[in-house]
Amino acid sequence: MNATMQYKLSAPDIEVVLALVRTGTLAQAGERLAVDASTIFRSLQRIEKGLGQRLFERSRTGYQPLELAQVLATHGEQLEVQLESARSAAQASPEQVSGSVRITTTDTVLHGLVAPALKLLQTSHPLLSYELHAGNELASLTRRDADIAVRATRRPPQHLVGKHVGPIRVALFAARKGGPKRFDADVATTAIWIAPDDALPDHPSVIWRKRHFPKVAPRYRVNSILTVAEMVGQGMGIGLLPLFLAQGRTDLRALTDALDECQTELWLLTHAESRHLRRVSAVYSHLAQHMTLG
Repeated sequence: MNATMQYKLSAPDIEVVLALVRTGTLAQAGERLAVDASTIFRSLQRIEKGLGQRLFERSRTGYQPLELAQVLATHGEQLEVQLESARSAAQASPEQVSGSVRITTTDTVLHGLVAPALKLLQTSHPLLSYELHAGNELASLTRRDADIAVRATRRPPQHLVGKHVGPIRVALFAARKGGPKRFDADVATTAIWIAPDDALPDHPSVIWRKRHFPKVAPRYRVNSILTVAEMVGQGMGIGLLPLFLAQGRTDLRALTDALDECQTELWLLTHAESRHLRRVSAVYSHLAQHMTLG
């Protein structure tokens, strides 16, 4: 019998492989499993020796999983889901939902929609906790980097299940105090623009401005739409903002109606296997009910 047949993988072995596939580094994998990097390294050496083959390619940038590591990680995800389901079933108080839910979204959607909705959830489910990731990149739900994603997209990934929350409408805004009160070609060429060109070059607002005003060069290039809103509110220039982010703010004035070319769609997404977990289901259902785009 060869080494692969003799070696019996254990649940902790799968856990180590899954953590390293997800993070790509010994240190981050160790952080996930609450051990040090040297423990992860020794565990990986033991597993690879027992299997008689390498699971990862080592490089200066980290550990790249080979095919077998990817297969083992997929089984690890399934084990993880089953274990969480068992823990949910064993809860002493069925009406109480507990555990941590990982949510990924953009800072704009987090501050404008997700956080206000989660605040309402505190009373009914006080035992829930949250890991909130705000970034422009889409964290991998299939690798369990997040349980729920709230994203602006016209085409959500087919392997995810989701709910269409509604359209994200966008308009051009200025500061109510001291900013222009109208918008025309003269304002477009003389006003100071604030835009996320470098961070979000494919954002509908960037594409719209470049199409209609190709000679305009923003004086302020920022890395988020939330920053655009704050700087416009301070009177530093004009910028394109989603209506849900501007509503209720007394420091902003809309210069245009909603621009159809800038519209995109907001989706609430999760993994097919995760949606049945009570902690994920409770948060998903609440967000679906209480996130409103106005």
